[in-house]
Amino acid sequence: MRRILATAAMLGLVLSGAAVASAAPSAAAPAIVWGACKNNPALTGRKAECGYLSVPLDHAKPNGKRIQLAVSRIRHTVPAAKYQGVMLVNPGGPGAPGLSLPTLGGFVPGGGGGAYDWIGFDPRGVGSSRPALTCDSDYFAPGRPADVPTTTAIENAWRKKARNYAADCAAAGGDLLEHLRTTDTVRDMDLLRIALGTQKINFYGFSYGTYLAQVYATLFPQRVRRMVLDGSVDPSRVWYDSNLDQDIAFERSMNVFFAWVAKYDRLYHLGTSATAVEKLFYQRKAQLTKKPIRGFGASELTDVFLQAGYYVFGWEAIAGAFSAWVGDGDLADLRDLYAASNPTDKGADNGYAMYVATMCTDARWPTSWKTWRRDNRRVYAKAPFETWGNAWFNAPCLTWPARPGTPVTVDGRDTPPILLISETLDAATPYPGSLEVRRRFPRAVLVEGVGGSTHAGSLFGGATCIDNTVAEYLATGELPTRVKATTSDKRCAPVAQPDPTTSEARRADDPLRLELRKLLAPR
Repeated sequence: MRRILATAAMLGLVLSGAAVASAAPSAAAPAIVWGACKNNPALTGRKAECGYLSVPLDHAKPNGKRIQLAVSRIRHTVPAAKYQGVMLVNPGGPGAPGLSLPTLGGFVPGGGGGAYDWIGFDPRGVGSSRPALTCDSDYFAPGRPADVPTTTAIENAWRKKARNYAADCAAAGGDLLEHLRTTDTVRDMDLLRIALGTQKINFYGFSYGTYLAQVYATLFPQRVRRMVLDGSVDPSRVWYDSNLDQDIAFERSMNVFFAWVAKYDRLYHLGTSATAVEKLFYQRKAQLTKKPIRGFGASELTDVFLQAGYYVFGWEAIAGAFSAWVGDGDLADLRDLYAASNPTDKGADNGYAMYVATMCTDARWPTSWKTWRRDNRRVYAKAPFETWGNAWFNAPCLTWPARPGTPVTVDGRDTPPILLISETLDAATPYPGSLEVRRRFPRAVLVEGVGGSTHAGSLFGGATCIDNTVAEYLATGELPTRVKATTSDKRCAPVAQPDPTTSEARRADDPLRLELRKLLAPR
């Protein structure tokens, strides 16, 4: 599965329904020494505090080797009597850093975020946490094989590339690799709860962050207060099957994008129907398969367009860059878009390294390449856009050097009411996953962004109906009425598709929202 990224938040404290302003950790509890957030303008400009939390590398050996988690906090602004506790945030991934995400609280409508302490953290192995896993910073450098294995040579090149990456991670990661499962991070979260001196948590999780929430709620249901899960992972499909589901979903979301491009053919000149735009995309991709242009090939082109399958944000840039290439032969903008999402500076592969390290050890993957080839050929016949790119993205799991675990059986029967959010055509975490989570959490309520294709865009996407529902829940704990059918409980307008004739003014009006979108964009 490509990084099931998006946005995030979590954690809070109540006793008998009344919020408690503060609580000191016990003498034996882990401690965080708070200080300034250095070299992070997004946090320093909002008077945030930063520090490190020491946790066991192996939770089965609490007195053994320890690692450090980078943590941040933006304090509540309401009087003590209106304080609602701490809100932990997670942006997904796995492998996405969350240190800057406490800024999310500023986007709750009506200033509702001010009732919480917003807590960000880089999960173990990620970002500013120590150690941070990195295996090969050049892994996504342009010049990769074409994504569709039309020849044995292409297939073998990708298998070798993925095998080498797994070997590089074995050399770089050491004993850390055995302790990067979702359950390890969930237990870190509970130590963070203790360090913050709170008995219950509020959680705002996007994408993979929703799976962290599901597992936390299963293992520690008595520690949950409120949770918002935007773009839910299907806990019954972890993780090999979920990738195949994702391929089908991306095919649908890309058709939505192609139709949008066709709608503005007077601007982009790429075709007057979704079919025409799609045909042109595959024609140009075929040319790059035969002859890449200075290292920019079919895989790079697919990865640029893939961003449009995640979010409506950035559609103008992708369509404009493709139009420049088709119309003028200018590939510069497409190259720039690829480079922006795939840097190659030192340690640039940290997010990807942590993605595969968690995916490959959360659950068992098929170890036979014949199984992968058979399944991906079957899905490719129905969904050619992303199937093989996704397969190669996860291919290090074929030879991953750490042992796979057994996924937790998610059970939300003892969890308080929580809020689920999903757009109908979300590709990264397909809508049926939210229905499955709703089924497992009998007091959950699902809000659907009807017809939308944005992945986990609440609070930063501008969908008013959805955001107001979030604000009401965070303020009062009240949710829309849960219906008896297996469906969404409230239907809202989704994140709006952009209008390329007015988007420049809109971008200039809201730099903070743009900053958050950039931070959360898939890489």
